[in-house]
Amino acid sequence: MPSSYSGFETFFLELAPRLAARGHDVTVYCRKSLFPERPDSYQGVKLIYLPSIETKNLGTLTHTLACMFDVVRRDVDVVLVVNVANAFHCLIPRIFGKRCALSVDGIEWLRGKWGVLGKAFFYLSARACGKILPKGIITDAYAMRKLYLEQFNTPSACIAYGSNIGVSTNPEVLRQYGLEPGNYYLVLGRLVPENSADLLVEGFTQAKTDRLLAIVGDANYKSSFVARLKSAAGERVRFLGRVDRPDQVKELYCNAYAYLHGHTVGGTNPALLHALGYGDCILARDNPFNAEVLDGHGLLFRDAADLAAKIEMIEADPALAADYRRRAPERVRTVYSWDRIADQYEELFLQMAEGEDPTQAHSSVTAGSRELIATSYD
Repeated sequence: MPSSYSGFETFFLELAPRLAARGHDVTVYCRKSLFPERPDSYQGVKLIYLPSIETKNLGTLTHTLACMFDVVRRDVDVVLVVNVANAFHCLIPRIFGKRCALSVDGIEWLRGKWGVLGKAFFYLSARACGKILPKGIITDAYAMRKLYLEQFNTPSACIAYGSNIGVSTNPEVLRQYGLEPGNYYLVLGRLVPENSADLLVEGFTQAKTDRLLAIVGDANYKSSFVARLKSAAGERVRFLGRVDRPDQVKELYCNAYAYLHGHTVGGTNPALLHALGYGDCILARDNPFNAEVLDGHGLLFRDAADLAAKIEMIEADPALAADYRRRAPERVRTVYSWDRIADQYEELFLQMAEGEDPTQAHSSVTAGSRELIATSYD
């Protein structure tokens, strides 16, 4: 903090100050090498900077190890750890009698950016985390909770990721990207196979539309997948690269005719929540995770041909697209607001501090007690 490079960093940026404002004593650990300036606190949250070995495979693991050996010396009620790769590190606070929770995120062992050893480590961590923290696993979607129960016999408390609601205030910034409000479809995310950018481009190019497709994001490394994607894209597809400024990302969301979402490895995806909060008409790949987040507040597609058909449907019926835009923020307001997420985490922490089992007693952030039945995890 106050960086916002990743979804987890944004998560802490939203959650920690809210808990501090409620009177809790909150500490967040930061990677020392990533912060040339190191203030002692941020919006009431104490910050501690510890070292790490900053490589693709060692950055998270080495920093978490340093955090664990530091936190066991401190008087804390609950430790929150994120990323299932850190599961084995959680043995350290458990040995020292600390109550620890782990938010496992998505199906990391299926992500294309990891090699064979990396995928095996993530899978082993997912299998072991429930044994290491039998009362402390957190999933961010009903479908992810179901997956952990069925594959690993691991119960979990279910608390979603959150989002904010926003509207366009400076659409002029689109011009620097060669775009005009309402005249483009948006894709945002890492250009990796599990995010289906190739399927999105194929479906878009098949559809009858005069609008452009703007793709925000990259692979962060030399990728043959990205090279093939760009060579096959055609002149109506614009690759904008990574956009670092949050205000410009917001304008890209808010002014799109529709947002195309191809993520497949769960659970509650931040980019999809942002699209809801910024009032997009959303076309998302049909899988249990996306269906759970949208819950009728967007359209689902199965493959490239179905995506092309859905694009042509909202092209032919602008009122339908406008209705999805109008209703989208209500999904965030009623289910995925950060204040609501903070309520859920506060409840979980208080339960853990009292020695209760939040995986059995904790109420889920999603509406009602509906269990989303999933037959596959594409």
